Amino acid sequence: MEQNPQNVSPFSSEQRNLYVVRHLEASMLQLLETKELEEITVRDLCSHAGVGRTSFYRNFRSRQDILIQIIRRLSGEWIPSGSDGTPSSFRNTVGCLFRHLEEQKEFYELLHRRKLTWLLKDALLEQFGYNPSQETAAAYSSAYAAFLVYGWIETWLDRGMQESAEDIVKLLP
Repeated sequence: MEQNPQNVSPFSSEQRNLYVVRHLEASMLQLLETKELEEITVRDLCSHAGVGRTSFYRNFRSRQDILIQIIRRLSGEWIPSGSDGTPSSFRNTVGCLFRHLEEQKEFYELLHRRKLTWLLKDALLEQFGYNPSQETAAAYSSAYAAFLVYGWIETWLDRGMQESAEDIVKLLP
């Protein structure tokens, strides 16, 4: 078919793909409100989002990948750095992270309610610079920091997010 102004989408393929991804993400979150992840099928997601299965598989390998992508996008909101681009202190990083968790409370409570907070681990490992090929002390130190914070997040969510981000930072040694 020859393209002309009447049959060409006004969106670029990148914009159309972003549209598909955002609709799949929104549908996943809406469906998770009433169903466990294991109960949500790709068919359910695509139907709810109004997109085809091909669109799903072009962007995601699994249903979990949708949540991982949301977490990766959101993690960009809490990654602090100094004004010169140098990494932030541990205390500042934890403070930024917990403020972010407060701001995105509904999303993280939903993950917690559905027992999916484990999906945060990779984002935390990345944030704290973990790389298994690092020198021994650095690898263990970064893993320690990431898992310490992950444990605090789990505890905070278990306790109903009672403490403020500032209260959490005050607990640090």
